Amino acid sequence: MRIQHWQDVASLLLGAWLVLSPFALGFGGAALWITIVLGLCVILFAIEGFVIPSYLEEWGELLIGLALVVAPWTVGYEPVSATVSSMVSGILVILLGAWELTTDRDFITWWHDRWHHPAS
Repeated sequence: MRIQHWQDVASLLLGAWLVLSPFALGFGGAALWITIVLGLCVILFAIEGFVIPSYLEEWGELLIGLALVVAPWTVGYEPVSATVSSMVSGILVILLGAWELTTDRDFITWWHDRWHHPAS
């Protein structure tokens, strides 16, 4: 197991925050469970980035980040702290995933081969 991107470590810490944030900020209900589940997903994708480095887990992180941004508005989180935590965390997860994609050699090679040299 080798850390190839510091963004995976940051995502792991962000996932841990998401799992602990309902207890630290004191919110419950649907916001509690959605935040914990999405936080565990972020943690799993970050660990997957350590164990099997590939650019594919970043796509999962981008989707989880999008879910974190959208969840407060679709579910209707009651406390403002839950909404702010989910929105900020979601944006950070998206930024970390996108940043890692733009610095990943395998993804850059795939992107270049796919879009700059299309198959005939």
